[in-house]
Amino acid sequence: MEILIEQVVIYGSAILLTVLVLYIYVKKQLRDSKVVDQKIEYAKEDGVHEPVSLYPVVDPNRCIKSGACIEACPEKDILGIRNGRATIINASHCIGHGACFISCPVEAISLFIGTEKRGVDLPHIKPTFETNVAGIYIAGELGGMGLIKNAVKQGTEAVENIFKTIKSDSIANYDLIIVGAGPAGISASLTAKKLKLKALVLEQDTLGGTVFTFPRAKIVMTSEMEIPLHGKVRLHETSKKQLLELWKSILTKNDIQIRENSKVESVTSDGDLFKIETINGELFTAQRLLLAIGRRGTPRKLKIPGEDSEKVAYRLLEPEQIQKKDILVVGGGDSAIESALLLADTNHVTLSYRSNMFSRLKPKNAIAINNAIKNKLIEVIFSSIITQIKPDLVLYTTDESSEVLNMKNDLVYIFAGGELPTQFLKKIGIDISTKYGEAILKH
Repeated sequence: MEILIEQVVIYGSAILLTVLVLYIYVKKQLRDSKVVDQKIEYAKEDGVHEPVSLYPVVDPNRCIKSGACIEACPEKDILGIRNGRATIINASHCIGHGACFISCPVEAISLFIGTEKRGVDLPHIKPTFETNVAGIYIAGELGGMGLIKNAVKQGTEAVENIFKTIKSDSIANYDLIIVGAGPAGISASLTAKKLKLKALVLEQDTLGGTVFTFPRAKIVMTSEMEIPLHGKVRLHETSKKQLLELWKSILTKNDIQIRENSKVESVTSDGDLFKIETINGELFTAQRLLLAIGRRGTPRKLKIPGEDSEKVAYRLLEPEQIQKKDILVVGGGDSAIESALLLADTNHVTLSYRSNMFSRLKPKNAIAINNAIKNKLIEVIFSSIITQIKPDLVLYTTDESSEVLNMKNDLVYIFAGGELPTQFLKKIGIDISTKYGEAILKH
């Protein structure tokens, strides 16, 4: 009898302990899920729950709630655990890092682009990075994969594939012409040098591509990457200036020249080669063409009187050189906010935004601009449309007033996004399709 009682006590205690552990576990899971639910609601209110580019999608039938994806993500609150499974919170803050995809131990994450309501135009690209036009390849952001590390990797792999198709008896001026000197283009040029290909790099602006247009103080989030002819580089946080200096150093060391301010005007095929003409009237021929031009395309203009004035710019390069000016920044995205904040310390800055509130801002930018508004460092005019730019004034209208208003002005910076190079791609025969929530990277 005593043995029986002893066994009941032992097993009863074990069962009680198990029940207690399960109770604590379930309670914690419910509490954590509630926190994530609240974050999702806040994200929806702030307009950051819907993705704008590449984003993770979790397979609930495979997820084991390891939390590896959350730990690996360089941004905050992109993913969270709800009801025992990973779920997306702030989709529009995703930068396409891909760390969640790599870190998941059960391969439950895929990277998607577009949604059921919001499509994204992408060119057709084979696994070799070749488009439907034989001999023309695409690497980097234009193909849907953003982030510096991804672009560098694709630039390398694309040229390695191109190398296998090069003919030694071609009459072309170059084996390969690379259009774009951003991360993908730089990586491609270094790989071409390594493989002893005769290559030329054409850039419509200057070295760095999209990175060059960042404000000087902007922090570029990257991870360890392999740069051809240089080796591994670890830059978890760095400034635009440091990154550009690194690239310049590597290119100079390997005697690679970038032909800047050479926007490609047309591409035509002539037998086994391509004829590439620039806006400057230069004509080149090449066996293969690699487009690494990103998705920003040409800065979108407001198409208003006075926009061609010398005081109007579409990127902020040296904010520290600008002081004691009346400045108008047009736009409500991260680039506009970051530029306005950089200028606000030494200038009178007004921000004009056509919507009635900011949305899809990175958390740090949202906090910073709200603090700047509260402390009256920046004046913001919501629901406003700029109608004309004059030498010393800017004219505008708002939803609240039927009158045309004006403000004193010395400089105007316009951040209205970029016109995607869709027409250029279609003109040279590359097929474009709109992706409505399709996986472009899955296990």
